[in-house]
Amino acid sequence: MKTKQELRSAYRQLRKKLNPEQVKEKSIAIRSQFEGWLSEREPLTHFHLFFPIDRFNEVNTFYIMELLEQKDKVIYTSQVSKDSLDMDTLKLPKDAAFFLDEWGIPVPQESIMVSPSKIQVIFVPLLAYDRQGNRVGFGKGYYDHFLAKLGPDVIKIGLSFFEPEEKVNAEAHDVALDFCITPKKVLTF
Repeated sequence: MKTKQELRSAYRQLRKKLNPEQVKEKSIAIRSQFEGWLSEREPLTHFHLFFPIDRFNEVNTFYIMELLEQKDKVIYTSQVSKDSLDMDTLKLPKDAAFFLDEWGIPVPQESIMVSPSKIQVIFVPLLAYDRQGNRVGFGKGYYDHFLAKLGPDVIKIGLSFFEPEEKVNAEAHDVALDFCITPKKVLTF
């Protein structure tokens, strides 16, 4: 079994090989898979999104944001608090405008800091994941720390361009996913 560091390196390389058109096509396919998933869960209204860092070829979640806005869902994101592992929860206005912070993360120009207590679904960034829903993130621990503070009923969804690994070496602080959406399917854990 590969270590988390080996998986991070391998999946960073896989992502680097994707050109912008492939990232766009695969991101739109993921949105389409999510739309099918959501159609069976219409009562869900509060969604937390991460936004993509382009240089890392992350899934473009702006397509999902557009879908959620069309369905009048409430959208949140997070911003890292200075000097800690904490993330502040931000509620987005409809048609939010974004700027890139110093790390290249899209940040809303306007938002309201709120409690994360209303979040029902959270999209979780990842590099790799396994058939049990364990994920490998970027290694900073921000999302595991944030997920640990959310209620147990919050639905955790990973987004990936790739298929799962057989097994990821999960640690005690890791929070597993409930679903992972790829361009071809929705995996349930």
